[in-house]
Order: sequence, then structure tokens, then C-alpha cells
Amino acid sequence: MRILVTGGAGFLGSHLCERLLEDGHDVLCLDNLFTGFKENIRHLSERPQFEFMRHDVVDPFKVEVDRIFNLACPASPIHYQYNPIKTVKTSVMGAINVLGLARRLKCRVLQASTSEVYGDPSVHPQPETYWGSVNPIGIRSCYDEGKRCAETLFFDYHRQNRVDIRVARIFNTYGPRMHPFDGRVVSNFIVQALRNEPITLYGDGSQTRSFCYVDDLVDGFVRLMNQTDTVGPINLGNPREFTIRELAERVISMTGSASEIHFQPLPQDDPLQRRPDISLAREYLSWEPKIQLEDGLKRTIRYFSEHADLSKGTAESSV
Repeated sequence: MRILVTGGAGFLGSHLCERLLEDGHDVLCLDNLFTGFKENIRHLSERPQFEFMRHDVVDPFKVEVDRIFNLACPASPIHYQYNPIKTVKTSVMGAINVLGLARRLKCRVLQASTSEVYGDPSVHPQPETYWGSVNPIGIRSCYDEGKRCAETLFFDYHRQNRVDIRVARIFNTYGPRMHPFDGRVVSNFIVQALRNEPITLYGDGSQTRSFCYVDDLVDGFVRLMNQTDTVGPINLGNPREFTIRELAERVISMTGSASEIHFQPLPQDDPLQRRPDISLAREYLSWEPKIQLEDGLKRTIRYFSEHADLSKGTAESSV
């Protein structure tokens, strides 16, 4: 098939493009390079089955493809809060544009949604039936509510126009090609540790997250897109839960760093718990993460040590 990946030069998108090429497909990677980088897809550019198109999903476009993965949107707090209006436009207008394209082409389209639709959850772990607890006017709302509205659009296009949709709700994912200064907790802890800087830990470190390695996440995308039993939403993430302090201590140990942990006030609307219920993924996709945190961190630390430019920027983590 010929497959469009919007946001294909980003962290997740570049790994998805790689997987789809390995599976024998032609891939059209669309990205405006706001948070994506050509470096992420440079190793793919010589392959005749791969094509890059610099374009913003907010603006209408026409291509001819058989399937669409819509991953276009800044996903880290530093990036999505930089221009919150643009973030909302990317989620909402981007969804409208890819859904219109899917309707015209009569092709299947996947929306990369997020666990942020659950907000600061009162239900733990979070099943897909939980509607969430989201602040609609906070500093994270541009991303949280933008993704919630995108899900609404996907299901309305599905019901009204019979568009063949899939919706994946992504929980914390990490791995090679993460931006070293993107505000995500795994990348920032690693960068701070490698630079022997203080590890910035917000709150008392007791808040929890579940960390899924990128290869497992991409496999979930492919399985969700290939099956016909459910349109979703489907949680994709690691059900094993860690406190943020545990993660910081593990990164310090694995890097042999001299860093110390420094505590800072918890940011506004930062959820205290985040862990997926992946019962539906197990049932419909026969999917669950295989790569343990220790192994995934080793691969990610090696990437940052060998390939990332750690000389610029400030690692200020947000979880």
C-alpha cells in the first residue's frame, strides 16, 4: 500500500515510517518540521519507497494514498505550550483535513490520540470508557482539549460519513530520536544525568507514569490499523507503573551520573497518576508491551550518548 504518515519526521512518526517500509509499503511522510527533524528520516531518504513532503496539516492538501496515520501535533509541554493556538489548530483542523481526505479516497485513517484526554484521572488505571477530568482553560488545555475534539471529529465522520477510522490513545512513550530538550521526563532526566546536572523533579516524585518503548507502541499502531474488529479508542501503553522518583534514580544509576535530585513545585494541571488499562488492546490486537524499562532505557541512553547534541538547550522536565 501507499501510506501517508503526517508528523512523519517526528519521534514517533519516524519510527512508524521505518516500520511501514520494513513491512513493504510505500510511505509518504508529511511534516512541517516544527518539532520533527529531517535528521530523523535521513536514513530513509535514499529508499525509493519513501517520499518526504514539507507541509502543515492545518492547510488543506491533496495526495493519493491507501491509508493514513495522523500523528501531526506537538506532543511535549514545552512545544505545545509555545504556541497554544497553533496546537489547537493542528489537532482540530489537521483532523478535519485528513478526515476529508480519507472520505474522498475511501481509505482507513488512524488518529494518534493521547492519554491526556483523561486529564488528572479519578479512575485508576484508566479504561477507554472513562471520560476524563480535564481543565478546559488551563495551560495544558490546548493539547488535551485539542486531542479530545479531534476524537470527536473522527467519530462524527465515522457515524455521519462512514469514514473507516481507528483511534489510539498513547500513553508515555520513549526511545531513540526523542528531542533532547522537549520537556518530556525520560529525555530530560537522561540529558541532565549525562551532563551531570541536577535532576529536576517536580512535586515530591510520588506521581506515577507508565513508560512504553517506541517499538512496542509502533507495533500497536500497526496492529490496530490492520484489524477490523474495533475502531477504538484503544489504549496503547505500558501497564507497569513507576514513580517519577524511581525513574530519576534509575537513570542516575544507569548513566553513572554525579547528578543530584532537586525538587521543584508541581506544574499546573499535572496529573498525579497515569497508567493504562490495556484489556482491549490484549483482546482485539493481541498486543502488550514486550520491552522492559531497563532495556528500553539502555537503548535510549545509548542514543543520547552517541547521536544527540547535548550542548544546547536547558533540560527542564515536565511529566
